[in-house]
Amino acid sequence: MPTHILAIESSCDETAASVCVDGAILSNEVATQEVHANFGGVVPELASRSHLQHIVPVVEQALRKANISLYAIDAIAYTQSPGLIGSLLVGGQFAKSLALSLDKPLIAVHHMQAHVLANLIEHPTLSFPFLCLTVSGGHTQLVKCESATKMEVIGETIDDAAGEAFDKTAKLLGLPYPGGPLIDEYAKSGKANRFVFPEPQIADLNFSFSGLKTSILYFLQNAGKSHAYHPELIASAQEQQTFIQENLEDLCASVQQRIVSILLHKLKKAVAVTGIKQIALAGGVAANSGLRKGIEEMAQKYQYQYYIPSLRYCTDNAAMIAITGYHKFLAKQFAPLDIRSSAKATW
Repeated sequence: MPTHILAIESSCDETAASVCVDGAILSNEVATQEVHANFGGVVPELASRSHLQHIVPVVEQALRKANISLYAIDAIAYTQSPGLIGSLLVGGQFAKSLALSLDKPLIAVHHMQAHVLANLIEHPTLSFPFLCLTVSGGHTQLVKCESATKMEVIGETIDDAAGEAFDKTAKLLGLPYPGGPLIDEYAKSGKANRFVFPEPQIADLNFSFSGLKTSILYFLQNAGKSHAYHPELIASAQEQQTFIQENLEDLCASVQQRIVSILLHKLKKAVAVTGIKQIALAGGVAANSGLRKGIEEMAQKYQYQYYIPSLRYCTDNAAMIAITGYHKFLAKQFAPLDIRSSAKATW
C-alpha cells in the first residue's frame, strides 16, 4: 500500500502544506505574508496571527490539488523546530489535532534537516554519504549526511548567518525588505572585483559573517575610503548616499562574491577533510544565482558530483517537510503528542 504523508510548515512567515505519496510530491502549497515588508523584517506576532488565518485553507488546497482525502493520510508531519516559537506553535498544535482526531502517527521534523533532504525530491537516487551546504537567513551549516535520518553538523556559523549578511547589507544600501534577492539581482550587472571585502580567517569548518558586516558598514560610512573605523573619514549622509547610488551594482556584486567565496572555501575544505565528493546545496540562500553558479563551477573544476534543488524547494516550503516525514515514517520515527515545539536549532 502507498504511504501518504500530509506535511505542515510554519516556522517563520510562510504557511505551507504538502502531500507526499511514496516519496513523490503531489502538492506543495504556500501562503506568503506580505505585511512584514512594511516593517523591514518579520514581526513574530503578526506572523503567528497570519498562520492562524491561512493554515486551514492551505491544508485544504494541498489535499485538493493532490486529489487525496484527509482520511487517506497515513501520518501527519510538521516543523517542530527551529523557528519563531509562535509560528511553530500554530503549525504544531494543528498537526497534533489532526493526528489525534484521525488516530494517525505524528512526525516531528527539524526544519534544517528538511532543507537538506529537499535534494531528494528531485534526486531520489542521490546516494549517501554526501555533504550539504545549508544556507538560510538564520543558519549557515555544513552537514555530513550518512542517511536520510542520520546527519551531523560538522561546521556552522559562530555568529551571524550568510542570509543575515545579505539582508543586513541590503538594509545598509537602502534596499527594501527582503533585500537578499535584490542584491542578487543588482549583482548580475555589477563588477564583482570592483571592491574587495575581507574574508574572515576562522579555524576548522566554522563560519563567521559579523566581521564582514562591520567591514561593509564602515566602508559605506566612509564612502568607499576604508573598511576600518576611522572617525575622521566618516562621510556626510549625503556623501554616503551618493556613493551608494553611483556604485550600487558594483557594491552588490562585490559583497555577493565575498559571501559566496566564504561559503565555497569552507565547502571545499569539508570535502578535503571528509573525503566525500558528493555535495549538495540547501536553504533559502541556495536560491542565490551567484552561489548556485559558484557551486556548479567548483564541482566541475574539482570533479565533484553536485545537487542543487529547484528554486521552489530552496525557500521555506512544506514539500521538504513531507519528504523528510516520509523517510522518518519508513524508519518508524514517530513523535508523542506531548512533544514541544522549540525555537532552538539543536539537532
